[in-house]
Amino acid sequence: MSVYEKIEKAKKNGKIEKGINEVTKAIERGTAKLVAIAKDVEPKEITQHIPILCKEKNIECEEADSKEKLGIAVGIKVPCSSVAIIDFGEDKK
Repeated sequence: MSVYEKIEKAKKNGKIEKGINEVTKAIERGTAKLVAIAKDVEPKEITQHIPILCKEKNIECEEADSKEKLGIAVGIKVPCSSVAIIDFGEDKK
């Protein structure tokens, strides 16, 4: 299952956070179960702290190929640099 499919399912059945600030807070609180960051974010410094935080908190971190696709997956009309799944909802897979 792709990272986009996981996000879409969590959006429908669970809870997600989107954007650098909200994702960073979710990681620091330990509420994030999975984090996705877009690899086409410029400048890279915007998202480079996220994989480090995820490793410290033992949270799965995946790279998505496009911020536009991430935005579509979370249901917004603008590109999205990062997404955190807080609750997978009914589909825990």
